[in-house]
Amino acid sequence: MIDLAAKELKNLGYKIEEDNEQFIGEKQVFESLNHPNPFNPITVINYTLPSNEKVVIKVYDILGREIAELVNKIKSAGTYSVDFNASHLSSGVYFYSITAGNFRQVKKMVLAK
Repeated sequence: MIDLAAKELKNLGYKIEEDNEQFIGEKQVFESLNHPNPFNPITVINYTLPSNEKVVIKVYDILGREIAELVNKIKSAGTYSVDFNASHLSSGVYFYSITAGNFRQVKKMVLAK
């Protein structure tokens, strides 16, 4: 089931990363991490922007349905964090996507109640 959701998100143009960093040449362009993972019921998504960008962070369930939009605004270069409270959701695998400019990344997180 996880592979199916990951495949669907890839078909939409998202890149699924296991690592925390994305590099072009030697330049770091983006970093994100959620902790704790697994979580119950709140996790914090930390991200770093190397330049000013419009940032969109969304959470999806295992079927690829959008659950929440956590951020949708222009941010200056720097490090940020956003909380995701999943107290109203059931245990399971969820994904969060981060789009910043032309960069897109999807990461997996596990809600364990």
